[in-house]
Amino acid sequence: MNSTKLVGVVLIVLGALALMYGGFSYTKDTTAMKLGPLEMTVQEKKTVNVPLWAGIGAIVVGGVLLVMGKKG
Repeated sequence: MNSTKLVGVVLIVLGALALMYGGFSYTKDTTAMKLGPLEMTVQEKKTVNVPLWAGIGAIVVGGVLLVMGKKG
């Protein structure tokens, strides 16, 4: 499998996941207070929404790369 086909498959999978879940979340550790050797950290949960057009676009571009990879 050449690199064009691999990128196409990855884009299709990522686009499908974006359409199914609509986004993803992660936890970010931030330092709230630091007083000498003592440090207080806070965990913030961040959510990133993936637009519908981005998921569909990734699937379309992945399909185009797969078709181009077969011709080349």
